[in-house]
Amino acid sequence: MAVAMILAFLYSCQSDKQGESGSSKTTANVQPAEQTGQTQEGGGLGEAQAELGPKVAKIMNSSLYRYGEWGLLEVDPSNGHTVRSLGPAERLYIPGSSTKLFSVSATLDALGFDHRFKTPLYAQGEVKDGTLSDNLVLVAKGDLTMGGRTAPNGTVSYTPIDHTYADSVPGATLTPENPLAGLDEIAKQVRKSGITRVDGNVIIDDRLFDLSPEISVNAFNFNAPNLDPMPRPITINDNVIDVEVTPGKVGEAPKVVKWRPQVAPYHLEMRAKTVAAGKPTTLSVSPQTDGPVVVSGNIAADAGKQLRVAAVDDPAAFARTALIEALKRAGVSVSSSPTGSNPSSELPKKGSYKADDQVAAYVSPPFSQYAKLILKVSHNYGANLDVCLMAVKAGSTDCNDGFPVMQKFFKKAGVDTDQVALADGRGGNPTDRFTPKAATDLLRYRLKQPQAKTFRKMLPELGVNGSLAADCKDCPAKGKVFAKPGTVALPDYVNESLLDNESLGGYLETGPGHFHVFYLVVNGASAQNIDDVLKVFNDLSDIAAILQEDSSRQGGTSHSN
Repeated sequence: MAVAMILAFLYSCQSDKQGESGSSKTTANVQPAEQTGQTQEGGGLGEAQAELGPKVAKIMNSSLYRYGEWGLLEVDPSNGHTVRSLGPAERLYIPGSSTKLFSVSATLDALGFDHRFKTPLYAQGEVKDGTLSDNLVLVAKGDLTMGGRTAPNGTVSYTPIDHTYADSVPGATLTPENPLAGLDEIAKQVRKSGITRVDGNVIIDDRLFDLSPEISVNAFNFNAPNLDPMPRPITINDNVIDVEVTPGKVGEAPKVVKWRPQVAPYHLEMRAKTVAAGKPTTLSVSPQTDGPVVVSGNIAADAGKQLRVAAVDDPAAFARTALIEALKRAGVSVSSSPTGSNPSSELPKKGSYKADDQVAAYVSPPFSQYAKLILKVSHNYGANLDVCLMAVKAGSTDCNDGFPVMQKFFKKAGVDTDQVALADGRGGNPTDRFTPKAATDLLRYRLKQPQAKTFRKMLPELGVNGSLAADCKDCPAKGKVFAKPGTVALPDYVNESLLDNESLGGYLETGPGHFHVFYLVVNGASAQNIDDVLKVFNDLSDIAAILQEDSSRQGGTSHSN
């Protein structure tokens, strides 16, 4: 199954593929055509590409890349020598989701690998005979999952195709955990504290950071709100509702397998129908403000289980209702209605909470687990949330103030900031750019840190897990390429096609305990349809496997002019 989040306009994505890659014979330090006097022809840099070996040259000279531009930089960090290069190492390429290498690395530095989010709940007023006279206030701290993906062993679960991509990527699946687990835990703590009734209200304090119209336009360019909502201080189930269905009899409604989280006033309204096998599946799910979650469109009789998601339009109100319902399950009644807007006007002065008033708190897994989730599945929401969290760490409520924090980290890591231009955390903004040298410098820095192995294992592993799980299942490079992919497919309205930009950056295991850093990118590939976009990404996966196999055969040593 191929994994790709591909929409028609500026949509950062990732993908997997089926297939294998073989071995090749490559040579080192291939220089760009303009430096070697070789002309561009066929699919790129002609003879310069051929020096990478026949298998790589065959891929790069496909008609898909006739007008495209390739970039490749592979470095042996043990001595800093360039192993292979193609195209200018200091050219700003369009990266797509490999941008997350930069945003996640910066957040790991700002917060720390072991940072845990503590989301407290405060009781205002007096408690007498189990009754709280005033409000319960949950103070959102930017926890990405609020226990909704935490496995029994404390790790954060993910699947190769995340549920947030369900509307655009076939085969998206759910993790098995209860998305309301964190709220349930908080509710149980409230009951354990002795509170059995709340005569006041339940409020979500979501003032951790602000998202002004200026930010939403300039910093975070979202083009598919249903799949990629703005980051919020409170997040329950990625602030979406999941609906799983299977086909019914032709002409009849699909069968509902599961929908979650079930929070008032939402309820399913089925308007879809099953059509004959082989017909297009056009399912969609949309929530209405008065409660119905409408399932519409068609599902083919042979389509199997299908997952779709609907964005929650008011995350704070959604979390408030979910918390009130969790309190009820725990034996705590609330006099206020569980539905309706979040009564933020009743919040106390920001920062005025007293430690003695805390009656519950949810503590997250280490941030390294969230970083792993973001990198493994290319979690766009989480990557943009990271920018806001860096701003908060710097003492600001303006998410744009996360970018100076990133810049400071890049300088610390030895990355030339002139070679990095970012306007979001996920790699979907049209201005996002960085050079192959900047990418490999960042990867080299991470390789020198005490958490080098932890960071490397956060990346998708070829043929093993994450967005590369289905690649290279039986090839020699399986489990030896750790890399973050990225895609930005731009619309070409003249030719009714797509201008595809793909990248892949990370580590090649060349021997026991020895790794090369690499960044591979192609900009301007001509894609007639989604299948072509998948083919482009698959080609990058194949090239990475070939590079790993060749470097491994040569003992992980570098080659120089």
